[in-house]
Amino acid sequence: MTTYQLDPELAEVLPMLPRADCSDLEGARAEMLGGIAAALESADTTGVDVSEVVAPGPEGAPDVVLRSYRPQGVEGPLPVVYDIHGGGFILGNVDFDHGTNATLARELGAAVFSVEYRLAPENPYPAGLEDAYAGLVHIAKNATELGVDPARIALFGISAGAGLAAGLALLARDRGGPAIAFQYLGIPELDDRLDTPSMRAFTDTPLWNRPNAIVSWDAYLGSGVPGSADVPVYAAPARATAEQLAGLPPAYISVMEFDPLRDEGIDYACALLAAGVSVELHLFPGTFHGSGMIPHAEVSQREAAEAVAVLRKALR
Repeated sequence: MTTYQLDPELAEVLPMLPRADCSDLEGARAEMLGGIAAALESADTTGVDVSEVVAPGPEGAPDVVLRSYRPQGVEGPLPVVYDIHGGGFILGNVDFDHGTNATLARELGAAVFSVEYRLAPENPYPAGLEDAYAGLVHIAKNATELGVDPARIALFGISAGAGLAAGLALLARDRGGPAIAFQYLGIPELDDRLDTPSMRAFTDTPLWNRPNAIVSWDAYLGSGVPGSADVPVYAAPARATAEQLAGLPPAYISVMEFDPLRDEGIDYACALLAAGVSVELHLFPGTFHGSGMIPHAEVSQREAAEAVAVLRKALR
């Protein structure tokens, strides 16, 4: 592996990280399930009621299950954080964000809904995005029953979840769907063309690298489709023009220094700004994709605290 100038607190944990080889999808999924089990054990749901909401699925598709987190003792209608989990479009489930979502509900006094969307390659684009849209529509349509404020909905996604969130912001606007107040795009996966300097350079970085990105996009779009001319902006928001980006909700975008997705996140922030969309962009030094999962590191604590701070401001 190439030597990267990683934050010392992160570097010391590298030997304990999963190998994260998406070319062995079955193995990668099993490995992630082990990490999810550990995360569930450590999750603190104190003061938060956790339940399930079932939304009608897209036409001809199964219903969509949303996991709901509601802070106890807080009067509604509550603002909404709509979480879309990461995993390269091919891994993960709502359990992965369980602890984070409980924390967000408790710290923000917000209702958090996490969508269990269908994964690729078994269900390629647009299945996952359409599931996310169906869940969002259900929340907005049933706002009174759910005790939430449909005028204060923030999308929240990390990695592929952030790519789906960015696509969902475009889709909801273009369909005249629920109004989105804010989009939190953490280390977003946005560009199927795989041609930024960071994507070309970082072939062996921890947890996510160019080989994994190739597998991810092939699974999501279909082999041979990534990089071709007709990939829609809802699948790869980095392809959107300034005209297509104009009028989107304000955004926060985070990127990690040694992450192949770094430059597409920076480029998307710049494109949004050029289109007149308010954006906050933060590059965390010495980090890699998913390094926020190492919670004791000071840089990870700053990242987590900032997520709460920006969402609190956006939803007040």
